[in-house]
Amino acid sequence: MPLFGSLAPVVAALFLLLIVIAYAIRILREYERGVIFTLGRFTGVKGPGLILLLPYVQQMVRVDLRTRVLDVPSQDVISHDNVSVRVSAVIYFRVIDAEKSTIQVEDFMAATSQLAQTTLRSVLGKHDLDEMLAERDRLNDDIQKILDVQTDAWGVKVATVEIKHVDINESMIRAIARQAEAERERRAKVINAEGEQQAAAKLLEAAVILARQPEAMQLRYLSTLNVLAGEKNSTVIFPFPMEFASMFPKAGGPSE
Repeated sequence: MPLFGSLAPVVAALFLLLIVIAYAIRILREYERGVIFTLGRFTGVKGPGLILLLPYVQQMVRVDLRTRVLDVPSQDVISHDNVSVRVSAVIYFRVIDAEKSTIQVEDFMAATSQLAQTTLRSVLGKHDLDEMLAERDRLNDDIQKILDVQTDAWGVKVATVEIKHVDINESMIRAIARQAEAERERRAKVINAEGEQQAAAKLLEAAVILARQPEAMQLRYLSTLNVLAGEKNSTVIFPFPMEFASMFPKAGGPSE
């Protein structure tokens, strides 16, 4: 009994030491950082690996540095040309400064989400519907730059912004379809007119060339007769030179 009584303080001290070590040891993964507070004051950022804390004196806040994906809910946006649309987007960002993301903002995830929603409505409201549909890459870059500048104070880096959907009501879809159909008809008419213009230019060029040599017109006439004969046509057309018309008096005119 005296031996057990003398070892009891040692056992209690070892047990207390084990508890202290259990509370003091922290292991941080490669993508984690620990923001250390000593008696409530910021004293540094540690990790990754094994770190030791003073129990009840130091506290640690874990911060994940991996890229996060934030799904921005659909937002009602009125475009610059007064068209109501619903737009959704996705944002890729990560924490680059564990100290700022812990001290400067209460919840950087919620803050980034709210800022992304307001920025999305603000930027898209300055553009027309056609720009939203055709120039998404430029709009994505504009939104990303604005978010990256504003979240820099929180230690957050916005890497990519992608607009996922631009939902339009049925009446506007029909109007866009009619506009596209009218645009195709306009292009068809322009292409047809350009073809007629080019054909007329080529015919004029051919007429000038044939006018230089009368024999060329005769060869052209013989070539045409050859084509008509090849099609099993029994009708032969002989051209009447216009110069011969001046040799005959006008029909029904007074005789001299």
